[in-house]
Amino acid sequence: MAEVQTSTNAGELTQRFIEFVLMQAQNAALFLGQIPNPQTGKGEVNLEVAKMFIDQLAMIQEKTRGNLTSEESTVLRNALSNLQLAYVEVAREGSSAASPEKSAPETAPAGEPAAQEPAADAEGESRKKFTKSYGA
Repeated sequence: MAEVQTSTNAGELTQRFIEFVLMQAQNAALFLGQIPNPQTGKGEVNLEVAKMFIDQLAMIQEKTRGNLTSEESTVLRNALSNLQLAYVEVAREGSSAASPEKSAPETAPAGEPAAQEPAADAEGESRKKFTKSYGA
């Protein structure tokens, strides 16, 4: 009976993991307004929920470090960095739309380092630095 439980091949597990990552990323994109709400047909932004999904992907990346195939790692890394950039852009738009005369000068300098960090992150720096800055 143990043979039946361990007969799942690595390719199936890789596919399931990638599907899981993409489902989490799709949920984050939905709450970043990138995907229209199926009920209303309009993009809706909920940064708190989007941040939760992004943080979950970051946690999965940290907890699975060194245990993923190159394909799994690439999908997770790309999804996470794309969502982090989208989060920063949406948060910047939201803060400048709330009070343009006050937020615009303050958010531009603060947003520049956050936008640069994913490139540094791809070079191997810790993602923890980025997740701390985009949530601030």
